[in-house]
Amino acid sequence: MDTRAILATHGRDVRLDLFRGIANWFIFLDHIPNDVVNWITIRNYGFSGAADLFIFISGYTASIVYGRMMLERGYLVGATRLFKRAWQLYAAYIVLFVIYISAIAYVAARYAVSDIIYEFNVTGLVEHPIHALAYGLFLVSKPLNLDVLQLYVVLMAFFPPVLWAMLHKPDLTLAGSVALYFAARASEWNLPAFPDGSWNLNPFCWQLLFVFGAWFALGGADKCRAVLRLPVLPYFGIAYLVFALVMTMAGRFPEFGKMFPTWLFDAFNPNDRTNLAPYRVLHFIVIAFFVTRHVSKDWRRLEWPIFKPVITCGQQSLAVFCTGVLLSFVGHFALMIGSGSLTAQIFVSAAGVSIMTLVAYYISWSKRQDDPLRIASVDAPV
Repeated sequence: MDTRAILATHGRDVRLDLFRGIANWFIFLDHIPNDVVNWITIRNYGFSGAADLFIFISGYTASIVYGRMMLERGYLVGATRLFKRAWQLYAAYIVLFVIYISAIAYVAARYAVSDIIYEFNVTGLVEHPIHALAYGLFLVSKPLNLDVLQLYVVLMAFFPPVLWAMLHKPDLTLAGSVALYFAARASEWNLPAFPDGSWNLNPFCWQLLFVFGAWFALGGADKCRAVLRLPVLPYFGIAYLVFALVMTMAGRFPEFGKMFPTWLFDAFNPNDRTNLAPYRVLHFIVIAFFVTRHVSKDWRRLEWPIFKPVITCGQQSLAVFCTGVLLSFVGHFALMIGSGSLTAQIFVSAAGVSIMTLVAYYISWSKRQDDPLRIASVDAPV
């Protein structure tokens, strides 16, 4: 089956919206420290986390939408639409960056909590405000919790030639991505960050998940089908998930970690999130294997009303993500100056998820209202 035929078979896959919505909710919860509710997120029970899921799905959906456009309307049209999307992401990042660091600086000054400036890695704003803003425009500042969107901007900006190659030589393109991944890890390639250090999510490594998502969408799933049917694979997958759970718990609880040999503990702790450790990639692939095996595209339960809020959040992913970043700071500050009790933690988490969901529903409603206006403007006499 060629790429054009593969793209023709792709309709709306609600699973992508569902899991992207889950990723947005989990990223929000993970960004609130000392919150008992974030123990429900997947990062606590294995090597990979919500960011891995978000980047994989982003590559998957981008390849379908813009790959079809490239094949039907040419490379130039597809590339310009990708650059347009990258620009939208960049604009959202800049607006979020300015609001975010301004809010942190205001709270630090207003409530005399200067430590929050260091915690959120915006010391450069105080010491070199002009430089901090300028470096922010060039994506080399790294305030806490903006790393996923920062990475997403860069991956989308460089995706046009990668997508063209993926449409013509998908396996070779994936091999090139794998080669870049291992070369970056071996040579310690990364992008610099202001005022010091490097990116929290190394784009030379994290591109692998993005490209793998594209490859999986453009025929990779069919190529993996024979392997996925192997009877031994589920047993291996379960064993690896259990192992990942044990190693993660060993890192979380020092007394438990002392039960394991030092060489084994040190191999997986701390979890190499920055350079996307191979064991982290494998963990995500195993989870994806079980999910796709048991949640099919036509799974009837996807129509249940209980899934509608998270699916809507997945459909309005960018706005929900930006809202979640701001709310995570608000929630962290509220818990820091408040009682920080279990009730407060649950309330802050539930309120944040509710607000994110309301934002998603409002944007969905607003877009539906624009459709009749657009139709009317086309039919109106000149």
